[in-house]
Amino acid sequence: MLSSTLQTRSTESPAAWLGIGFVAGVIGVLVFHQLALAALHAAGITPGVAYSTKATAPFGLPQFLSAAFWGGLWGIVGALVFGRLWGASLVVAMVIFGAIAPTLVAWFIVAPMKGAPIAAGFRPAAMMVGPIVNGAWGLGAGLVMAWFRGLRARSFARSPG
Repeated sequence: MLSSTLQTRSTESPAAWLGIGFVAGVIGVLVFHQLALAALHAAGITPGVAYSTKATAPFGLPQFLSAAFWGGLWGIVGALVFGRLWGASLVVAMVIFGAIAPTLVAWFIVAPMKGAPIAAGFRPAAMMVGPIVNGAWGLGAGLVMAWFRGLRARSFARSPG
């Protein structure tokens, strides 16, 4: 009975859950996204490098910090969309969400704004980078979100009352 209670009761406030989504998204970029990018670079699939300190417009932040900020915002979106999910369901949903949503936005909104070809110029090798690194981000963000939710549920289950 206790395990079913832990699976169905949300113990965090909506604001806390959105904060967790942001933190999870940042961690997802700084660890999972960047490691996936490093692996693809090492394999010769992308010229992009992990933890790039190249300045980004308009504020001149290093590229990896800009990506971490945007990962945090996407983490908030994921928290809003998948707020009722727990455990493995949350992680799988975030992987799929990560592989699709940020990639489509990057291909069809961000790339044209930057003067780059849409969808990586429809070159298959270049097109696969987005879903891989963003799916890795989703894995990391989903794991962090699931961990926080499980941690809070265990704390809630132990508290008196």
